[in-house]
Amino acid sequence: MRNIRTVTVIGVTGTMGANVAGIFASFGDARVFCVGRDLEKVRRTVPRIVRSVKADAIAANLVPADFSMLETCVAESDLVFESVREDLALKKEIAARVAGALRADAISGTGSSGLSITEIAECYPPEKRSRFFGIHMFNPPYTLPLCELTPTVYSDRALLSWLKTYLREKLFRTVVEVRDSPAFLANRIGFQFINQALRDAERYQDNGGIDYMDAVLGSFTGRTMPPLTTADFVGLDVHQAIVNNLYAHTADWARDSFALPAFARDLIDGGRLGRKSGGGLYQVVKYENGLRRQTVYDISTGAYRDVIPYHFPFAEQMQQAIAEGDYQLAFTRLTRNQSPEARLCLAYLLRYMLYALFAAREAGGDMAAADDVMAAGFSWCPPLALYQALSSAADVPALIRERLPEVCERMDVDRALAEIRPSRYDYRRYFKSGRRME
Repeated sequence: MRNIRTVTVIGVTGTMGANVAGIFASFGDARVFCVGRDLEKVRRTVPRIVRSVKADAIAANLVPADFSMLETCVAESDLVFESVREDLALKKEIAARVAGALRADAISGTGSSGLSITEIAECYPPEKRSRFFGIHMFNPPYTLPLCELTPTVYSDRALLSWLKTYLREKLFRTVVEVRDSPAFLANRIGFQFINQALRDAERYQDNGGIDYMDAVLGSFTGRTMPPLTTADFVGLDVHQAIVNNLYAHTADWARDSFALPAFARDLIDGGRLGRKSGGGLYQVVKYENGLRRQTVYDISTGAYRDVIPYHFPFAEQMQQAIAEGDYQLAFTRLTRNQSPEARLCLAYLLRYMLYALFAAREAGGDMAAADDVMAAGFSWCPPLALYQALSSAADVPALIRERLPEVCERMDVDRALAEIRPSRYDYRRYFKSGRRME
């Protein structure tokens, strides 16, 4: 197998396509055909690609192209990466075009975040299906190095092994092989957490709703940004595509948590998709004098209001202990506090660990894979590391049985906990005092 010297990225004007083009051009040192529907828009995207990897020298490697040039670009490429929106019909249409021009020795793949890789592979003639894979990177790939690599029943296993090495050693990805299942592994775990928070924002709208849930689940709980802030960053339309797919194609004990609440559908229908559209769950108001004011969507009124500076004693005690480096005390404060917010926070963390253990089996990985995908794909405290963190202060199995009886009735918790192993990640790096703005 020769080196990957030329790559075509299709859908490069999207955020993910642009960032992945930057990874191939910089770490991969490849010439990259940047394909989009509007050539002028592609040309305007090139500076953004350069900024995404902080490497001005890659500009010479980026070749703007539009869809009229697609077959020419594909025919010259060692690897073709499709990164259009999460629409199966669209992805299949593009796969059919790529298949007609793809060289017999080239690799092709999709960056889909959870659609059927096998179904897309079947758009290729039989002799080319063995060289098609799911290659799911995370946004922004410069700082989140996870790549979920998904083979199909048609995949060439020797080529899969080579591709793993290329992604790991050339593109510096944390590669996790996953089964072709809905949303794969990282998004199945992460979006269960995020969408449950979205549903609870509706449930607790009289307490504040969106910013209330983010305050309950802030950086002191082991994540870079709160869950609903993350949804705004990802884009509510992307979030909807992922959870709709999971709701339609899973039947486990957490299925109902993937149902998108009505207020989120209303925001999406109104074009309020998050940061990329100028507002979604949150909206920043900018004034002529340069001042900025962050507002949040109030579910009960349907209008934006100022973000509330919530003060939860359990959270402030945890933040103080974390700032002092006393993590055992921080987790003791959490597990022993009986306030509604502390109990809600702990229930989320316990459920996150259990669902990660369950999903890892479903997606064909192991417990270590669950740790890898959450650390490298979400920058969240990995589930096994979180188990170690909480175990420093409490009997975790007893907490699970006390706080999550409804899950214990529907899942073999003993079996899941028997698979717990020491994490190779240090949980302390993920828990932040939150004393600076998120």
